Amino acid sequence: MTQTDTAAATATEPLRAADVLARRLYAAGCRHAFGMPGGEVLTLVDALTKAGIRFHLAKHENSAGFMGEGVHHSDGAPVILVATLGPGALNGVNVVANAHQDRVPMLVLTGCVDAAEAATYTHQVLDHQAVFAPITKASYRLDAEAAGVIADKAVRIATAPRNGPVHIDVPISVANSPPGTHRPCLAPARATQPQPADLAQARAWLTEAERPLAVIGLDAVAEAASAPLLAFLEHYQIPFVTSYKAKGIVPEKHPLCLGGAGLSPLADRHLLPLVREADLVLALGYDPIEMRPGWRNAWDCSRQRVIDICAEDNTHYMHAATLTLVAGLAPSLRALTVGAQLADDTQPSPRRWPEGQPEVARAALRSAFTPQADWGPDAIVAECQATLPGDTLATADSGAHRILLSQMWSCHEPRALIQSSGLCTMGCAVPMAIGRKLAEPQRTVVSFSGDAGFLMVAGELSTAAELGVAPIFVVFVDASLALIDLKQRQRRLDNAGVDFGQHDFAAMGRAFGGHGVRVRDRAGLRAALQEAQQAERFTVIAAEFEREAYDGLI
Repeated sequence: MTQTDTAAATATEPLRAADVLARRLYAAGCRHAFGMPGGEVLTLVDALTKAGIRFHLAKHENSAGFMGEGVHHSDGAPVILVATLGPGALNGVNVVANAHQDRVPMLVLTGCVDAAEAATYTHQVLDHQAVFAPITKASYRLDAEAAGVIADKAVRIATAPRNGPVHIDVPISVANSPPGTHRPCLAPARATQPQPADLAQARAWLTEAERPLAVIGLDAVAEAASAPLLAFLEHYQIPFVTSYKAKGIVPEKHPLCLGGAGLSPLADRHLLPLVREADLVLALGYDPIEMRPGWRNAWDCSRQRVIDICAEDNTHYMHAATLTLVAGLAPSLRALTVGAQLADDTQPSPRRWPEGQPEVARAALRSAFTPQADWGPDAIVAECQATLPGDTLATADSGAHRILLSQMWSCHEPRALIQSSGLCTMGCAVPMAIGRKLAEPQRTVVSFSGDAGFLMVAGELSTAAELGVAPIFVVFVDASLALIDLKQRQRRLDNAGVDFGQHDFAAMGRAFGGHGVRVRDRAGLRAALQEAQQAERFTVIAAEFEREAYDGLI
């Protein structure tokens, strides 16, 4: 049923405050909502459905939010997470905090009892706004008279740079109440333009630089700045590094690309010296929330020029800059590129990095992350990339495998590999893959999980079966919290709390209505991947290898 049909069918029904909220979310592009309903949100779910937004039942609110994020990375619309009062709302705390740190626009809709009821009734009653205030951009309690304004504010705040979650607590009686008549009418905000003097300074430094280097982050992805970014980098011939979330903003096969950075000490060994050798560092949409401590003050403004073009002013102090442009990245890059083209038409192209250090670093990185053995986590990543289509969409859970994957997996488009990078949440890959496949059923979608992270959300395989989606779930099986085990051994601590049982993950896949395969070599993995691409149901591929196999790889 289309929205028009729905509106016609409900034209005689009285309008509710919940309907005003739901229609504003529909207008923002939302077509999917995820959660687990309770009696307190039934009106809200009904309103979403009538507005044309499909409600999908997950098995846990945390997973529901990640499914919504998977959809968001395909359709660009804000995530809708629906949770009932008390334990339902609290189950969603992690994914909301994740959205806050990973800059994901999300509308968190929780049900609550009416204020008068809460005055004398205590069962499951707690202050949702106090819970969500520290991990959201804003928190509102829906009011019928102001429903239109609150709904609009929530969407605008969630989608304003930097994106993030906004919470709306919806009392039971308010959801059913007639709304007020006030309707907001505001023009959408535009990306700010840089100041002419700042552009002139940046252009002069770009012209003078012999060893420029760009570090590109997730703000560039949020702004969809691929085209102006590519034109800028090619015009000035600037080699670049991306954060993990910005992988593919420019295809990683591009000769100027040095790959991703963020959590790998092995990669940093080759990249950070290059950063320190640069005479001009450009932080382009670079949000350092993704980076490990090694990237704190990675450059030195006392001897290097640094231009930071960012969505928000630097209050993190993770790095410094000699010129900061708090402006839209795309318009800033266009102005720098077009202005330079007009001025430089008769000038020879500048010679960059005359001693060829970026090429040396690129070759060293390629060698460092080339599989050295016939089987192991690096061979698993390499085989998956070689066997799956070039336009595969991937999701990654937190753990040692994610660091390895983020360095090895080559992306040809933005958001081709999605993961939890700010909060580094375990258990995100499976539900994100379900959401991604729901939004783009024609694409191959693969989820990469460690065995511990997979166990956290294995019940969502039933959701994949119920939705009729068929992602490929690759599980790295070594019966260990491999990354924590590695850190434990590096610190010479006793083994404690990092090992667990060897479970049959393939059997779990079959038990929930999908396929399941156990593999222990590249040929077996290749065959399983090829078969999974043809399957109408999801496939769990349990790739088993020995403990401590990540040593020396990340």
